[in-house]
Amino acid sequence: MNFWIGSGSFVMFLTIAFGAFGAHALKNVLTDPMKVVYETAVRYQGLHGLALFVVAWLSSRSSSSLIVAAGWSFLIGIVIFCGSLYVLCITEVKTWGAATPIGGVAFLAGWSLLGIWALRA
Repeated sequence: MNFWIGSGSFVMFLTIAFGAFGAHALKNVLTDPMKVVYETAVRYQGLHGLALFVVAWLSSRSSSSLIVAAGWSFLIGIVIFCGSLYVLCITEVKTWGAATPIGGVAFLAGWSLLGIWALRA
């Protein structure tokens, strides 16, 4: 449980830091379309950072491997989905966008795993 709380706290810290960085340091650097992409990355990171707290809470109530797998899926999704979008915005190298769907699949897997756990519980 503590791992997931720590992970969620770290992810949310970075969400605030990246959001502030985007709003201030990158305000006049990113094009309008890249600002939208950056904001999407921050939003998905924050939502899934909160999901890690859900994983922490659920893991305190159950030792199911589905919950643990969901947490790892969320972490992987944050790194790949959000990370690829951040790098895309900063570098404008469009090939980074090819990694984004892999992170999206990880997010979907995490939510599916939580749903399966709930239906089995």
